[in-house]
Amino acid sequence: MLYLTISSGELFDERTSEFITTKERIIKLEHSLISISKWESKWHETFLSNKQKTSEQVRDYVRCMTINGNVEPEVYLAISDANINTINAYIQDPMSATWFEKETGGGSSSEPMTSELIYYWMTAFTIPFDPCETWHLNRLLNLIKIANIKNQPKKKRSAKELASRYSAINEARKKQWGTTG
Repeated sequence: MLYLTISSGELFDERTSEFITTKERIIKLEHSLISISKWESKWHETFLSNKQKTSEQVRDYVRCMTINGNVEPEVYLAISDANINTINAYIQDPMSATWFEKETGGGSSSEPMTSELIYYWMTAFTIPFDPCETWHLNRLLNLIKIANIKNQPKKKRSAKELASRYSAINEARKKQWGTTG
């Protein structure tokens, strides 16, 4: 969860040609499957794509991420570039100690990753919606990836591949602990 302080200020509403004064407000944000579902149901687009989002779409996603109620619409207009940078850092945080070996070959699927697809994966791997759909999305996707890996048949590695892998692990440990061998 991210607590974000939106500074007070004065904004100009071009639609009404009036100035709006906003008070400082702290909003609680959650980058979760529920947030993405809300955004996708409004915009009819895949949130998890490389397609550039408009400033209106970005602000609307912040609205979808907001979990404290009764936030005035003007608050979202007062979001600064610094706020956006803080939100982006939060969204990109892995929120997990889990890491994955980079796999050679293959590639990513061309299938768009929509909220419904993630719900399907949760159903397929019997991951409970409650509470997991409110987890930080990166944590949930890591859990899904682990479930997928654990459900795959074991892949046999050659002796050469194993020796190379163990050597790389040993070298990484030596660097981590500052030892040489």
